Order: sequence, then structure tokens, then C-alpha cells
Amino acid sequence: MSDLEIIFEVHEAEEGGYWARSLGHGIFTEAESWDELKANIRDAIACSFEETEELPQPIYKAGR
Repeated sequence: MSDLEIIFEVHEAEEGGYWARSLGHGIFTEAESWDELKANIRDAIACSFEETEELPQPIYKAGR
């Protein structure tokens, strides 16, 4: 895994929608749709890194 990648474990929420957490970083987000979740993940990554740093790309992994 490159330093420019973050793996997210994605789960369907029992109440509907999705939630995702990063492996190795303290990033968590949730959303009602898959497209909204991907956008929320990108926003969460941007908030977690300095503006001067190159932002890592998310890698999605289905949870159990």
C-alpha cells in the first residue's frame, strides 16, 4: 500500500445507508447512498490532511 492510499472498510448500516472507516487512520463517515458515501470519504480525507500535502486516494473494501 502506498502512502498515497487509504483503505476504507465499507458496511451497509442496519438502519439503511452505509458507513465506512479507514484502516490505520482515525477516519469514519456515513451516508444514505453509495455516491454520497464516496463524496463524504473524499471530504473526510481532505479534512484529515494538511492543505500542503498530497491527498491519499481511497481504496474501498467490503466489510463482513
